[in-house]
Amino acid sequence: MNPTPLIRRFLLAACLLLPAAATLTHASTLSKAVRTSESMEPALSFPEQEQATAKKLADLRTRFGQPPNIVWLVIDDMGWGDPGVYGGGAAIGAATPNIDRLAGEGLTLTSTYSQPTCTPTRSAILTGRLPVRTGLTRPILAGDTLAKNPWADEISLPKLLGEAGYTTVLTGKWHVGEAEGMRPQDIGFDEYYGYYPAQKELSQAFDKRRYPDLVLNPERLAMLRATGASEALIHGFKGGETTEVSQIRSIEDMAEADRVLTDFTVAKIAELAKADKPFFLEHAFMKVHADNFPSKAFEGKSGSKYAYKDAVVEVDAYIGEIVQALADAGVLENTFVFITSDNGPQLDAWPDSGYTPFRGAKASAWEGGVRVPGIAYWQGTIAPGRQSDELFDLMDLFNTALALAGASDSIPTDRYIDGIDQTAFLLADDGRSRREKVYIWSEQDLMAMRMYEYKIHLKVVQTQAQWLDIDMTTVSDVGIAPWLFNLYIDPKEEYPVGHRMNAWLASMAAELKAHAATFKKYPPKDIGLGQ
Repeated sequence: MNPTPLIRRFLLAACLLLPAAATLTHASTLSKAVRTSESMEPALSFPEQEQATAKKLADLRTRFGQPPNIVWLVIDDMGWGDPGVYGGGAAIGAATPNIDRLAGEGLTLTSTYSQPTCTPTRSAILTGRLPVRTGLTRPILAGDTLAKNPWADEISLPKLLGEAGYTTVLTGKWHVGEAEGMRPQDIGFDEYYGYYPAQKELSQAFDKRRYPDLVLNPERLAMLRATGASEALIHGFKGGETTEVSQIRSIEDMAEADRVLTDFTVAKIAELAKADKPFFLEHAFMKVHADNFPSKAFEGKSGSKYAYKDAVVEVDAYIGEIVQALADAGVLENTFVFITSDNGPQLDAWPDSGYTPFRGAKASAWEGGVRVPGIAYWQGTIAPGRQSDELFDLMDLFNTALALAGASDSIPTDRYIDGIDQTAFLLADDGRSRREKVYIWSEQDLMAMRMYEYKIHLKVVQTQAQWLDIDMTTVSDVGIAPWLFNLYIDPKEEYPVGHRMNAWLASMAAELKAHAATFKKYPPKDIGLGQ
């Protein structure tokens, strides 16, 4: 499919950044990344750590007789600064002892990057591809009509892991399509137990204080429900039956949803551990996405007493329960666990929102929108107490999971893969990241790129009113020159160093140009979501 007009403009602009012809090799002397395939993102190479990690994995496979289990714990809209290990926790009214313990016993990544919003991130981690390549460029909302099923020609991680002998399960929030053919059980997961939409989309039909013009207007409520958006807890099986377990009928039902989902995951771990095969389990929390309603067991349990902070405490407790379930099942030492958030905090919902020390929030390309917690834990394999500021993109989970499964050869070569295998970075005692650059897109716009400690912006999101980082913003071109920041001296992106204080403006522009070149052979996909 041909690129959209917006993307065409980006490709033209990028190709004018430097007079040299764009190629599928690294484009500047600043880059040390190596391109091993034209369909794969260039990566840094550290042969010794890769060899040491390969031996470590081989020894583990000999010990346990199978590849490791893989567990992702994805929190919805948690800010970089919410967990205690990132400077939040009890200091901002919501202690996170379980997250902090796992960070202390594993690897804390301080430069983990998501996409700006949830659907793009949730699709990117399962495809290893930027959302502009899959067409899943923004959240799918009630009333959206897509021109095509984006999953029809995508190859998902659960599909590939299933072919490698894994049982694959998704618990919790999906938000990447409710139509048949787009559901988790349709795109490769063996089993799905959760809710298709986001928490707010479920609770808004019952919260008359926040949405009186909807809840107290039967005609409008009927119009909303006529869109066909699901309000049910779904249990679906690949190639089998999909049923509605129960309906959300009140905000109290919504408040207890994560309790129900965690009980399922804990029981499922015990069941999976008895089978003679590895498993991939993604547990996607409904919280802490607004609107948050406290579970009865956690109301007022945070130091803050606010609903968002109670939700943080609740999610932290459930993370502790899930990891304990792995221990109780006897599989903890052969399980790779990764804890993260799908994007930055949704400040539009303040005070029902998280905290980030960075500029911007959910939906922006500023650090506050895309820099998220990232904690890798594997008892006995990842050395405790590690911390790294080297780059990690959540799309790297795609390649890394396949490497852990011994299935890297199954990564598709007929499409561009933006993820990078970071197994050695995460597992080696002194691992180095193989990622040199993070490209930040917002819908169809290439906004920015981080390379080392530098970040260059081609477009910026400008907030017109405090806290309204979604509902009252504009996207602007930067003007004469890209805005270049040094995040080590200016993590809030307040004062560009530009060409006057930095030697690398032209070199970073060349890297953007090389990124543009990948879209010529592998064009973006338009599924009708639009801006």
